[in-house]
This record gives sequence, C-alpha cells and structure tokens, in this order.
Amino acid sequence: MLFFLQLVEENAAEDATQDEKRSGILRSKKSGSHRSLRAWRWPPAKAWRHSGQPADPSEGCSRGAGDAPGFGGQGGMRLLGAALLAAGLLGAAGRAEETPRDDRRPRTCFFEPLGSLDSKFCRGDLEVIYPELGDVGCTYIPECRQYRRRISREWSSPQVRYARAGKSKKYVLIMVDPDAPSRANPRNRFWRHWLVTDIRGADLRAGNPKGHVLADYVRPAPPARSGYHRYQLRLYEQPAHEAIALSAGELVSPGAWSMERFVERFRLGSPVASTQFLTKHHGD
Repeated sequence: MLFFLQLVEENAAEDATQDEKRSGILRSKKSGSHRSLRAWRWPPAKAWRHSGQPADPSEGCSRGAGDAPGFGGQGGMRLLGAALLAAGLLGAAGRAEETPRDDRRPRTCFFEPLGSLDSKFCRGDLEVIYPELGDVGCTYIPECRQYRRRISREWSSPQVRYARAGKSKKYVLIMVDPDAPSRANPRNRFWRHWLVTDIRGADLRAGNPKGHVLADYVRPAPPARSGYHRYQLRLYEQPAHEAIALSAGELVSPGAWSMERFVERFRLGSPVASTQFLTKHHGD
C-alpha cells in the first residue's frame, strides 16, 4: 500500500511542471475530461499490481479538479484518489475480519428422492409426516438443519395419513428397519419400530393413527458407520373380529422379528399401502 502511494506521488510530481498546459486540457470537454477520468479509473499497470485491485470508478468522480480543497491540478487529484483508495481497502479488510463467512453451513436443503429400486416399495399414497420435513415418503432425510439428528433424538411419532382409508374399516400399521445392523449384513432383520392395531379409517384420513399400541414408537437411529437404513411403514386392512397380539417370544426383543410370520398368523394379506424413507447416523 505504501509503495502504491509513493508511486502515485512520483507521478504527481512529474506532472506538476506541466500544470499550465494541462489546465487547458482539463477544461476541454472533448479530450481533457475523458483523459482525466481514464487516469483515475485505470491507474498504471505497475500501480495496479501492487495495490491489489483497480481503483473504484465510483469514488472521486463526483468532484471536479477545482472542487477539491487543498489539492490543485491533476497530480493533486491522483494523490487524493490514492488516499481514498487506501482508506477504502483498509475498511473493507476490517469488515471482512469482523464478519467471517461460514461456508460449511448449507444454505439450501435438498430432499433427494429414492432411486428406482427403493422407490418401488412406495405405493398407495401413504403419507408419513414429520415436523418441518413434511411427508418423507420415498426420500432421503437431508443432513441440513440437523434433521438426521432431530429425527433420531427429538421428534416423536409422525403423523400417518391414508386418504383412501374406509371410514368403517380398521387397519394395522407396522414400521420396521430391514437393515439392522446394516444393509450389507441385516442379521437382525426386521427391527420393530412401531406396531399399532385397531386404527379407525376416519383417524387415518386425519393423519392420526391412534389405536391399540402393541409396540411403542422407537425413533429411527442407525448405528454409526452403518450406512443408510430403510425405515419401512406398511399399512394392512385388519380382518373383522381379529384379535391381534404379539407372542411372549416376540415381546422379548424388537430385533430379528419374523414380520412375515406375524402377518401370516393374523391373515393380514398384502399391505394396502406402503412407503419408506432412508437415513443414516447423524454423525456420519
């Protein structure tokens, strides 16, 4: 910066001996004004390299040579411009230090849909609604805004809505993780996360799957470094007058649950609707 000011001062001293000739040029609208403006906007290449950036063309252009008190002639105007430029650069550097940018924080949340293979599981327009996220069916849970941590540690059971539910019918809702402890090695498939029976169709239409809870809701919390887990929700129409319950053996542990046998035992058939979302450990 000092080198830049010294260089401009030397240029100004060289021009001072020709003030009378230049005064005539400065008064000329055709050549003088344009030449003076060019000299301010575009300093010599040598000065540009050492100053770090070109001068701001918006500074110093609103006043004429005769309007700047204490600075006479073109050399004085150059010195004034250098001083203003130095002050502006120092101020900008100070502001940059005071307000550092955090480029690591994502500015936008992207909700990525599942690939063609996993999306085949989603059918029947079953909606699974979490706070802020909305319907997460057939999507990856995004990591922005700590959504993966919040879904695994903060939020309680989601709303589950099925607009096609018959008002006079009852339904069974099952939520499982087929990828326990990992999708590559699912030795504890299926891990039971939620099981509710006797859900009225009218309540499903309103997104409130209240009924007889056989297994309380367990938040989706994949182990660290286990990759993405699928969290699947299946909705079955419940046969009339069918009393559904878990056996003593099934109550021992939610893991390695034989869901297919459970469905067969109570003649639930195929799901009327199903969906899934994928998430992984919030620290991965």
